[in-house]
Amino acid sequence: MFSKRNKLKKEYDARFIRLLEETRSDWHTAQALESHLDDYNLDAIAKRKSLESIHFYLYKEAKRRQVVYKPN
Repeated sequence: MFSKRNKLKKEYDARFIRLLEETRSDWHTAQALESHLDDYNLDAIAKRKSLESIHFYLYKEAKRRQVVYKPN
């Protein structure tokens, strides 16, 4: 009974970590894109801020769930 719960927790934690890594990668890509732009592009800034807030929300959720995540 408890082994099934632990197995599901490990599976969902792995999915969650993968999602967290994807959002981190997207956020850093948006940061790089914004830094390479010559003019002040509001769309790029909004995209970066959106991805940043998503990433930090997921990071806080990982702390709440006690998921071990060590970014590279």
